[in-house]
Amino acid sequence: MAEDQIKENQPVENQPETEEEPLAANNVEETIAEESMTEEIVTCEDAMEESVTTESKEEFIEPETEVEEDVEFEDEEFIEDEIELDTVDVTTEEEKTPDNQPVEELLLPRDTLLSAGIHIGTRMKTLDMESFIYRVRPDGLFVLDVKKTDERIRTAAKFLARYEKAKVAVAATRLYAHEPVKKFCEVTGSTPIIGRFIPGQLSNPQYSHRIDPEIIVVSDPRADAQAVKEASKVGIPIVALCSTDNEFAGVDFVIPTNNKGRRALAVIFWLLARQILRERGEIGIDKDPQVTIEDFEAKVTRAEEDDT
Repeated sequence: MAEDQIKENQPVENQPETEEEPLAANNVEETIAEESMTEEIVTCEDAMEESVTTESKEEFIEPETEVEEDVEFEDEEFIEDEIELDTVDVTTEEEKTPDNQPVEELLLPRDTLLSAGIHIGTRMKTLDMESFIYRVRPDGLFVLDVKKTDERIRTAAKFLARYEKAKVAVAATRLYAHEPVKKFCEVTGSTPIIGRFIPGQLSNPQYSHRIDPEIIVVSDPRADAQAVKEASKVGIPIVALCSTDNEFAGVDFVIPTNNKGRRALAVIFWLLARQILRERGEIGIDKDPQVTIEDFEAKVTRAEEDDT
C-alpha cells in the first residue's frame, strides 16, 4: 500500500506538457498559415479594388481626353474653313460673302447682276479701263468689278438728278441699246437720240433738229463716237457706259459695264433710272418704278440682227 501511495503521490514529470507542446506548435503554425492566407486574401482584394479603381478612373478620364481632342480638331477645321472662305472671297467674284463678313449693299443682289452679265467684258483691255478690271477668266475674257459698277451708277444718278429732265440727252447707236434708252427716257423724262447720230445734231446751230442738252449719256463711246465728238466740242459733260475695250477720250464720267449685252444694258439703264427717280424724290428710297427690267430689254428679231 505504501508503495502504491508513493507512486500515486509522485508527480508525473512533464508528461502533459510534452504532449501539449506539439499541439501548441501545431496551433501556432496553423494560426500563422491562416493569418498569411488572410493577408494574401486581403492583399488580393486590395489589389483588385485598386485595379478596378484605376480602370474606372481611366475610363472616366478617357472621355475627357477624347472630348478635348475633338474640340481641338473642330477648332482646326473652323480655322481652315475661315482661310478657305477668305481665299475664295478674294479670288472668285461669283462667290457669296461669308457669314462672318458684313453683307454688301448693292443696288441689286449680286446673283442678279452676275446673271445679267454686267461684269463680262471683252478679250481686249485698254489702259484707261485697267482700274475697273477685276480679273481675267481662263477663256481670256476680262471681268469687271461689280462693286465699282454699283458705285458709279449711284454717283451718276446723283448728278443727273440735278439737271432739268429735258436737258439730259441719251444716245444709243447699238441695236440692243435702243429699247433700254427709249424706256429710260420715258421714265426719267430725258431726251432720246436713238439710232444713227446725225452730224451737227449738237454742234450745228442751223440744223433744224438740233438739240441743246446740258449733259449727255452714251451707251458706248466707240459706237456713239460722233455724239462724243460733238459734245466735247460744245462743252457738254459726257457720261459713258464703258467696257474693257473702251477709251476715255472726251468722256467725263465712266460707268464700267458690259455695254454690248441685251440683258446687261437693260439692267444698267433700269438701275440708273431707278436711282435718278429716288434722288429726285419721285419714288421712295426703297421703292422700284412701275416698269420692270424686262420692259427695258430689247426685243430684237432675227432679221433686225442680220441687218445690223
